[in-house]
Amino acid sequence: MKNTAFAVTASMEQATASFPKKHWAFCGLDSNSGKVIVCHLGNGASISASIGGKCVDTSMGLTPLEGLIMGTRSGDIDPAVIQFICNKEGKTVNEVLDILNKKSGILGMSGGISSDFRDVQKAQAEGNHLADTAINAYIYRVAKYIGAYTAAMNGVDAIVFTAGVGENDKPIRAGICSYLSYLGVEIDAEANSHRGERMIISTPDSKVKVCVIPTNEELAIARETKALV
Repeated sequence: MKNTAFAVTASMEQATASFPKKHWAFCGLDSNSGKVIVCHLGNGASISASIGGKCVDTSMGLTPLEGLIMGTRSGDIDPAVIQFICNKEGKTVNEVLDILNKKSGILGMSGGISSDFRDVQKAQAEGNHLADTAINAYIYRVAKYIGAYTAAMNGVDAIVFTAGVGENDKPIRAGICSYLSYLGVEIDAEANSHRGERMIISTPDSKVKVCVIPTNEELAIARETKALV
């Protein structure tokens, strides 16, 4: 719901504090005009684009099923897939939606290995083709959204990785950034080797700052709840 609130706020033309000013300063950005793409990557995942703290776009739609491939969610699909599976497998719409929400994503694409990226990457390292396909598809989808949101904002100043995978998964971050050389993104391999730390992982020559900023969802939810009551 936090993602939804952020997007709704944008449509109401109100400023947000989704990306605190201390992070803007850390990334060397102008808090009034900085163009930021935040990659919140965990078992659930989303990407948001903002200019000066105001949301331009977010990958989740009416439900979290839209957008990125997730631990068990499919992410973006052709809507006609639902009708096709219903007809071919004799399932109801609700049954297919249950599959798309709970049995797809990394879990489904890996052939049921796990929804945990660590387990799937272990299988990938052991030569499992489905695990390799799942991880590479995940990386591709994130990079594709970054490209789309860069276009939506007519540029990007900083890309931020956060949440469990974003903060800790070095190969995933490196894989995503390998698609972004056209933006002038250059990753510092040593900086990217750290896990769970607030760091700039791009090189000084990189045209786009790439940062890792640990999330604190519980604190953010508590603050927003307090503001409402």
